Amino acid sequence: MRGVVILVILCVLFSCKQEKKYHDVKREETVLPKSDKIADILKFQEELNAEYKDPETSPLPDRYRKNFETLDFYKPDTTYIIVAEFVRTPEALPFSMPTTTDRESTEVLYGIAKFTMNGAKHQLEIYQTPELMTQEKYKDYLFLPFTDATNGKETYGGGRYLDLKIPNGNSIVLNFNKAYNPYCAYNKKYSCPLVPSINNLSTEVKAGVKAFNH
Repeated sequence: MRGVVILVILCVLFSCKQEKKYHDVKREETVLPKSDKIADILKFQEELNAEYKDPETSPLPDRYRKNFETLDFYKPDTTYIIVAEFVRTPEALPFSMPTTTDRESTEVLYGIAKFTMNGAKHQLEIYQTPELMTQEKYKDYLFLPFTDATNGKETYGGGRYLDLKIPNGNSIVLNFNKAYNPYCAYNKKYSCPLVPSINNLSTEVKAGVKAFNH
């Protein structure tokens, strides 16, 4: 899958030689008719499934990948495509984000998204990785890890991730239909950033990828 997800999601497979840590982002979300938004979500699901079937890009152990057909997704829901206020934090300094292993990931708080969802106000921190800023392909890439009230029930207990791009103005689109699991949800050999407690949403996000059942 090229454009939404490539190789490793902020995850490093021990001494693997892969250089990329994140998923690619094809394009920034734009204002689309509802039918086009749903088509875009379904395309994301199709491409993600294709990556997980491919032995070259799949995080799945062979015993699961051989019979893999599809991830379990929530039904596309355009109410989970949120236009959030985006507040930059230009004075933020790099910090070490803990992971599921002893490794730490260096991140910078790039900005804060403020929005209303499910009738309540929320905000989430959005990060940028200095290491990736040096790569042309990832210079405008942003990373949003979050947890919500579905974790440990319908979705992966450790939370999920969203891939974003630096917006041009003071708003940013959060399409939670494209929320995906870290690779360690499928394979414990991967090292994945832990979602900061400040990025816990006190509501259910019934969109995106559900927990992996095998």
